[in-house]
Amino acid sequence: MTQPFHIGFLLYPNLTQLDLTGPAQFLSRAPGAKAHYVWKTVDPVPSDAGLSLMPTTTFKDCPQLDLICVPGGPGQTALMSDEETLSFLRKQAEKAKYVTSVCTGSLILGAAGLIKGYKSACHWMWRDMLPAFGAIPVNARVVKDRNRISGGGVTAGIDFALTVVAEIWGEEAAKSMQLFFEYNPQPPFDCGSPETAGAERVAKAKQALAGVLAEREKAINDVAARQRAGAS
Repeated sequence: MTQPFHIGFLLYPNLTQLDLTGPAQFLSRAPGAKAHYVWKTVDPVPSDAGLSLMPTTTFKDCPQLDLICVPGGPGQTALMSDEETLSFLRKQAEKAKYVTSVCTGSLILGAAGLIKGYKSACHWMWRDMLPAFGAIPVNARVVKDRNRISGGGVTAGIDFALTVVAEIWGEEAAKSMQLFFEYNPQPPFDCGSPETAGAERVAKAKQALAGVLAEREKAINDVAARQRAGAS
């Protein structure tokens, strides 16, 4: 790959930093990769962990991207109605080789109209909201459908990144990178999915976020209704 491969990571207030920094750690090291961290301004962008991230370019100055990655996070709800951001994603997606997301970033792509008719992953708690945007939810760590690649919740972003590296630079490059970063997960507990966590623990998790669930569902339904009205 002689030309730079431009990878753009969308920043926005209150994103989940690991949705972005996990994939970025891997993808930024791919051969010929040029990483861009994109937002409306180059001012620091606060994440949900109290860690601010620094954009390297703005929507206006961002070059055409070969791959765009949209992370999720609490700020995703407001961003689904941010037309400036959605327009940027649509414009970049027209010529990008890959349009990708991690966690609830797939819902932002949905709000931009970019995954209608595509299979997609999402965090387990919000996955069932994807059909509002015409997407097909899949219970998997990583989902590839044509040039759309999506990761599930948060930590799935590393699996997502290795899948992307294998897709673009080859399996050996991905395996070497996995070794270099010593990605050898051995979690102390087997409860990282609804299927393994048990019904009681899942119910507690949903109850703890009941208000967020209701708010996000309303926002998604409002955006989806506007999409339908615009298409009619």
